[in-house]
Amino acid sequence: MADSSSFDPQRLLSHKFPEPDFNYTERDAALYALGIGACGQDATDSDELKYVYHEKGQQFIQVLPTFAALISLGSLPNGSDVPVPGLEFDPRLLLHGQQHIEIYKPLPSKASLRNEVSLAGLHDKGKAAILELETRSYEKESGELLCMNRMTVYLRGAGGFSNPSRPFSYSNYSTNQSSVVRIPKSQPFAVFEDCTQPSQALLYRLSGDYNSLHADPMVAKVAGFSRPILHGLCTLGYAVRAIIKSVCKGDPTMVKGICGRFLLHVYPGETLVTEMWLEDLRVIYQTSVKERNRSVLSGYVDLRRLASSL
Repeated sequence: MADSSSFDPQRLLSHKFPEPDFNYTERDAALYALGIGACGQDATDSDELKYVYHEKGQQFIQVLPTFAALISLGSLPNGSDVPVPGLEFDPRLLLHGQQHIEIYKPLPSKASLRNEVSLAGLHDKGKAAILELETRSYEKESGELLCMNRMTVYLRGAGGFSNPSRPFSYSNYSTNQSSVVRIPKSQPFAVFEDCTQPSQALLYRLSGDYNSLHADPMVAKVAGFSRPILHGLCTLGYAVRAIIKSVCKGDPTMVKGICGRFLLHVYPGETLVTEMWLEDLRVIYQTSVKERNRSVLSGYVDLRRLASSL
C-alpha cells in the first residue's frame, strides 16, 4: 500500500503529461483487425475482408472503430513511458477497468496524430488507486479532433494515500458518461458467438500492448491467473465487431461512441458470446465466456443515424 506521506495527489492533478505522437499505417490497422478476430472463422467473410484487403477495388481498407483504443496506449502508466509522479505501483498488478471512446469522424486507413493527455480522475480505494487518463487525438495535418479515449486503470497496492474517513476522489467528467449499464431483462435483439484462438493474445500484442501478463506464464501466476490472459481491449474489439456485424449491417462508420467495463478475465481459446439490446441509437451489450458461463464485459455503443441505417 502507498505511504500517504510520500504521495501528494495535488501534484498529480497539476502534472503536465507528455504529448506523444501516434502514427499508423494500413498494415497496423489490418494487423489490429486480425488481432480482434476479423476473418478468424471465415477468411472470405464479406463483412470483414474490407478490414484487411482492398476488397472490390476499394482504395483503402476500412478501420474498425475500436482501433482508436490503441492510440491511447502511450498514456497507460507502466512505470517508464509515462511517469505518474509520486504514485508507486507494481505494473504487474495493474488492471484495465474501463474504456470510453468517442469517435468524431471515421478513422482513416493511415494517419499521423498528436495526442493531448490529461488526468480525468483519481480515486483512493484503500487497497488500490483508480487512475483515469484522457487522451484526445488530433490529426497533425488538419488539426481536427479525431477521437477521444478515457481509460480507467486499477493500481492494486497503490491506495491508502489519503484520510480513510474522507478518501480522496477527483473526476473531471460527468457521471452520466460512466460505462456502468443495466442489462435489460428482455430477450436480446441479437446474439453473436465467436471463438478466440489459443494464440489470440500473442497476435493482439503485436498491435502495441506488450504487457507480459498476456504472454509470460510466470507473470500471469504472480498476478493470480493460471496462465496468460487476453487483453481487455481485445475482448472489447470482439464485442464491438459483433455489434457491427449484427446491428450495423457491417458498416463500422455507424459507431460514434463506445463504453466498456471489464468484469472478468478471458483466457485465449475461450468462446465469447455477445448479447445485444437495441435502444434507439444505443446498443446495450454483454459479453460472456461460453465455457464458464461468466460475464466478462458490459457496456454500450452509440450509433450515428445514417441514411441506410437500421
